[in-house]
Amino acid sequence: MKDNELRKLDIKYLWHPCTDINSFGKMEFPLIDRASGVYLYEVGGRPLLDGIASWWCVNLGHGHPKLIKTIQDQAAELQHVILGGMSHPNAIALAEQLARITPGELSHSFFCGDGASAVESALKISVQYWANIGQENRSCFVGLEDGYHGDTFGAMGVGYIDAFHRDYKEVVRPAYRALCPHCAQCPFGKEPESCDIECFDSMKEIIEQHHKEIAAVIVEPLCQGAAGAHIYPEEYLRRLRTLCDDYDQILIADEIAVGFGRTGSMFACERAGITPDIMTVGKGLTGGYMPLSAVITTSRIYDSFRNNDDNCRDNTFNHSHTFGGNPIITALALAAIKVYEEEHIMEECRPRIRQLEEGMRQLGEILSGSGVRAMGMVGVVEVNDASGGAARAAEIGKKAYELGLFIRPRGRAVYLWPPLTITGPELGQMLSIIEMSIKQTA
Repeated sequence: MKDNELRKLDIKYLWHPCTDINSFGKMEFPLIDRASGVYLYEVGGRPLLDGIASWWCVNLGHGHPKLIKTIQDQAAELQHVILGGMSHPNAIALAEQLARITPGELSHSFFCGDGASAVESALKISVQYWANIGQENRSCFVGLEDGYHGDTFGAMGVGYIDAFHRDYKEVVRPAYRALCPHCAQCPFGKEPESCDIECFDSMKEIIEQHHKEIAAVIVEPLCQGAAGAHIYPEEYLRRLRTLCDDYDQILIADEIAVGFGRTGSMFACERAGITPDIMTVGKGLTGGYMPLSAVITTSRIYDSFRNNDDNCRDNTFNHSHTFGGNPIITALALAAIKVYEEEHIMEECRPRIRQLEEGMRQLGEILSGSGVRAMGMVGVVEVNDASGGAARAAEIGKKAYELGLFIRPRGRAVYLWPPLTITGPELGQMLSIIEMSIKQTA
């Protein structure tokens, strides 16, 4: 089919996520039919640099031969089997590997289908943990302002973003929300050299006042992705871990987006030297090729779900996901972990981390001193109002597509979140396209 025929069918039948229907239907949106490395290829063959790793997940680039072969080989052997009441070797091996590579005493994996379902599972585990040990009043949660944990009802409650969720506000049970540690727009007007993490006082006050009713605290460690890649200090996480220990709180680290090398370490929590009680992972877990997520807990939490002969209460976690732990997907995740380690992905991308940070700094200068932030392979320039704000950011994104780069600005934030396997010249090309887009939309 020709491009225009496919677009007509698309508009007639397909409903796109997070997409304005009217404007989308009027544009010549990308139509992708293959991909390789950091490139997407439109129908007709035009190459398009993938600046956001296809929604933050294709960490190992498109078309990695080892991952493709794993899918093909496993599909010929065992396609699907449930984990309710039975098991299979790939799920066992993946749970073992996740216990090995995650920090501290995280040791038991519950497999889900996507990020939001992992968050929902983690929240339910937290509530039931307290009920299992006789504290059924612990049913509230604490999150961060501008936090995002998915679009299901429980996830919206702990990660409410008005632009996404305003129409569901009346049916969502809101969590306590601590002040956002958004260093680029510090509410106290501090600079990094004078900051004493004053924003943490808000979290401290909530936990001190409500700790007896709180089931868990949930945060995106170090980088709030959907907020526009807000990056905050490692010291915030360290203080939060100490505070949760002092008040016997469960700490959930939602590493769905930032895990598997995105921040420069395998997991963001490792940069701060802390271990959560529960960690959610996904996206890059399979290299971004197929949907799989996991909730990883400590033995302390897992063991509370055991049934005892002298206890009439049923502690079973009666929660399931049909395709969680699917044999093909778990085989793929095992292959992805092997690639991360054997191809030294994080070590190899260190020069790119420096290149991305410097490139974003230069873009900020071109945009009249707009704010810049970077961590690992995440780089952001936040277009200030003097340079046009969110409208200008959207124009930059549109122009970048015309020039061969796909990005999705979030509000005023123009960001790059490329595959970790990107080369220096490829990253340089992405930065050059954004620079040209800035200049051509002035």
